[in-house]
Amino acid sequence: MNESLKSRLNQIMDRIQSPELLNNSGLGNEIGFYIFDYPPEEELFIREYIKFIIDTLAKKKPDLKIVHINLFHLLIDYLKSRKLYDRALDIEKTKGAEALSKALKGPLHEEKIAKAFVEAARPDSCDVVMMTGVGNAWPLFRSHTLLTNLHPLMAGTPLVIFYPGVYDGQTLSLFGRLPNNYYRAFRLVP
Repeated sequence: MNESLKSRLNQIMDRIQSPELLNNSGLGNEIGFYIFDYPPEEELFIREYIKFIIDTLAKKKPDLKIVHINLFHLLIDYLKSRKLYDRALDIEKTKGAEALSKALKGPLHEEKIAKAFVEAARPDSCDVVMMTGVGNAWPLFRSHTLLTNLHPLMAGTPLVIFYPGVYDGQTLSLFGRLPNNYYRAFRLVP
């Protein structure tokens, strides 16, 4: 892991508990969505570091309510709740990933998943929502379209997205290799 990533990781805890982030202040009427991008090859380390952050903040700041949503797990739970999970596995096994993607286009529509996300996160009763699992959810689900649908639903609660790829302040490139998608958010740390 390079020193730049270590330095950025060391800033996360302070940033998440900062009054500016928690109060969405200084955003110029923008929604409080923050992205922490990182090299995809550091995924396993980042997962452990996020657990460390959540555990440490729970001890240091027990009054700070953080909800962690893994997007991939949310999608699996959603499919199971609609009794589509086993069928999806069967489609992938017998017809392939492309057929699965086509079959799930309707059930995994961004508006539906945004509602499921909000039901799980309950942003009106927490201080910060952290989202992981973006890379695992691809190619069945595109995170940038979810974020757009979450704007009116997050009730002013900051959302911190851990993103395996590149965010340049205007565009997201999953894994640093897929086509860029425009998205307006703030970098969690420089």
